[in-house]
Amino acid sequence: MKMKCLLCKTIAFVRRMGRHHFQSSRPLQKSNMKHKGIYFALLVVIALLLSSCSGEVNGVPEPFHASSSAIASGRRLIAGYGCGSCHSIPGVPGANSMAGPPLKCFYQRSYIAGHLPNTRDNLILWVRHPQQVEPGTAMPDLGVTEDEAADIAAYLYDPQDNLGLNQLLERKCSQ
Repeated sequence: MKMKCLLCKTIAFVRRMGRHHFQSSRPLQKSNMKHKGIYFALLVVIALLLSSCSGEVNGVPEPFHASSSAIASGRRLIAGYGCGSCHSIPGVPGANSMAGPPLKCFYQRSYIAGHLPNTRDNLILWVRHPQQVEPGTAMPDLGVTEDEAADIAAYLYDPQDNLGLNQLLERKCSQ
């Protein structure tokens, strides 16, 4: 909202400036050339601001909503498979290792394993077959089923406090 107001004010200023300074019938002088340069610079800034405000941002995962039972199941599966022996995972007791990357705010990441776009299907593939996706990776194939991987993905993609654990287990992300 603030960005829109700033853009509107800038556009109005540029229009006023254009009407006032460039509709003269006098021959071009150095001061008019200077004002044209400023006018052009403002138009470039406006174009950059508008392009940075596009609704579709590449690389950011689509929101994924899952049932609270799938999220709770994912939390149990993460603990049961011992994911916390390598990863720090908020909301999973004992999951505080740093051998692998921390999984806090996973839903905000652009990539999985450094090269897969962060989508639900890619996360399920990665959880089920990390060695197939990236041969030689430190993450082992654990024999996770499709349904189990879907529940694990539900937990990792859940930004909400559906389980009421944020206060107790610090499952918060910075804004």
